[in-house]
Amino acid sequence: MLELQHKIKRQIEILGLAVDNEKKLRDVDLAAIFDRDIPTIKRDMQDLRAVGIAVHSRRTAGICLDQPIPAKLLTEVILQYLGICASTHAVDKATSLLVKKHREKALSRIVTLQRCIESRCVARITYEKESTEIERNREICPVLLFNSDGSWRVLAMNEGKPKQFHIIKMLEVVATEKKFKPPTQEQIDALFKHSFRSWIGTENHTVRLKLNATWAERIKPQQMMESQIITEEKDGSVVLETTVNSLDEVASWVVSRGAGVTVLEPPALKDKVVALARGALANYGP
Repeated sequence: MLELQHKIKRQIEILGLAVDNEKKLRDVDLAAIFDRDIPTIKRDMQDLRAVGIAVHSRRTAGICLDQPIPAKLLTEVILQYLGICASTHAVDKATSLLVKKHREKALSRIVTLQRCIESRCVARITYEKESTEIERNREICPVLLFNSDGSWRVLAMNEGKPKQFHIIKMLEVVATEKKFKPPTQEQIDALFKHSFRSWIGTENHTVRLKLNATWAERIKPQQMMESQIITEEKDGSVVLETTVNSLDEVASWVVSRGAGVTVLEPPALKDKVVALARGALANYGP
């Protein structure tokens, strides 16, 4: 298993070097970099071409791409690479917390959920709700495991509506023989498209925020949302416009930033920000 991971990691790194090969590295150079023989490097490039990535070794240009990598395939490659690197070197807080609470049961629940996803079977869960109430025998239609905001979650459909559940709050997961029809990948992608932080939903709200010069310098280099538009003002401030699926999350983010972030639209977001700020101040008396 580890040898296979090393091979995939090496092939993706070869691809990364080929994208912007200013030094015009050749297969002989890659053989030295990765401590492998030239035939191995050539087989690596053959494997990449077999999945639709046109990477070649040219006499004058070195290792290069003959055509751009399709966005979907590129996303899959990056996710696979980061997954390998994270499993080897990084500290995953969400996974660590899950293991700390549930030990071996953490693996059992993840495997059961993933098998339900792949077999399109309904799962029956026992779930800790926010009020410390335990909900038993709840049936969910799991469609995707994902890590968001420091927590492993499962996206599930219920009566045609998306819901997300924290896996760390699942006290039991049992696969049933009931089948369900999952949404398409395009429908799943649409659910995440306007997720500001972690909420997955079908609402769409256009928000406009004004950020002062200090916050503007921090925000401008970031791509916070796929749909964002940043307009620079003469005083150094910026106006950030985007579409989100939860005003509550944006309101919490605005309040946590303190002075310098002002809501321009919509009025409902302004009301939520004011209510949150007043609630926080109430904790400290008059």
